[in-house]
Amino acid sequence: MDALATVTYAGTKKNLVESGMVADTPAISGNKVKVVLEFPRDTDPFLKSTVKAAEAAIHYHVSNDVEVEIVTEFKSKARPADEQLLPGVKHIVAVSSGKGGVGKSTVAVNLAVALARLGYSVGLLDADIFGPSIPKMMGVENEKIYSVNKDGRDLILPLEKYGVKMLSIGFFVAPTTATLWRGGMACNALKQLIADADWGELDYFILDTPPGTSDIHLSILQMLHLTGAVIVSTPQQVALADARKGIDMYQHEKVNVPILGLVENMAWFTPAELPQNRYYIFGREGCKRLAEEMHVPLLAQLPLVQSVCEAGDGGAPVVTNIDSMSGQAFLTLAQAVVTVVNRNEKK
Repeated sequence: MDALATVTYAGTKKNLVESGMVADTPAISGNKVKVVLEFPRDTDPFLKSTVKAAEAAIHYHVSNDVEVEIVTEFKSKARPADEQLLPGVKHIVAVSSGKGGVGKSTVAVNLAVALARLGYSVGLLDADIFGPSIPKMMGVENEKIYSVNKDGRDLILPLEKYGVKMLSIGFFVAPTTATLWRGGMACNALKQLIADADWGELDYFILDTPPGTSDIHLSILQMLHLTGAVIVSTPQQVALADARKGIDMYQHEKVNVPILGLVENMAWFTPAELPQNRYYIFGREGCKRLAEEMHVPLLAQLPLVQSVCEAGDGGAPVVTNIDSMSGQAFLTLAQAVVTVVNRNEKK
């Protein structure tokens, strides 16, 4: 118990004993010690790091020869499947970037539509509360959102277009009005878009997250079991420095979300009249080198093509034109994501 009292639980900033997390007196049998730790919920982001710290503390303060078994219990028991957030969703993928302006939303939208084109049932959530762009990029800015009563609950009914179900805070605020909310209000709005919507059965649920690392990201990590994250960056060093921070957030021991891979966006510029030419405006293969350094897959290198911008502004993602070079590039990206997800599941 003295050893466990040296371990601080990040959720309360107090040690395990003061936090009342040692559920029972540690059981000692010869050289074996069994400790039962009670966490607030089964999705606790600090669970793994706390368990490791408790085991290390016993080895340090008692003996390295002690065989430590730590059992975890939860005050909030795992809810039945029909009560969990997104119970009908198989895979939840966060599309993230360390900084804004690297084309993260473009990648998220085209990835979602590409997955639908491959035959998967797909949902797309605009989690960028302060800068929603999915309504415009999907051509549904003027659409109205309705609710549906299901099992006695009024649920938001996601819009559907290009085979993708979608929601965004942009559907509920005027396009020209700034969203002046504190972090708590934004997180609550995001939770409503997730928990109080009729998403139904989905193979993939794509999250277009805000740039950087913020309260929104922490809320997502606490609410959902992410299958993995896709990190988007341009090849330039300034963007790559921020991409490293995004990777570190997901790989942190307190989070431990797999990085499915990197996407190098605007990898080169190709003019429409010279489709075979490549001009490396933002540097060359920066994401490829970062992927090798971080030991994660490079999922795709996407060119800077005028049609991608025009398609996004026009509300028809470029992947809807599967005969185009960019459309094929996004289909290849979607296939790469599916391959990595399936491979990780088999591990």
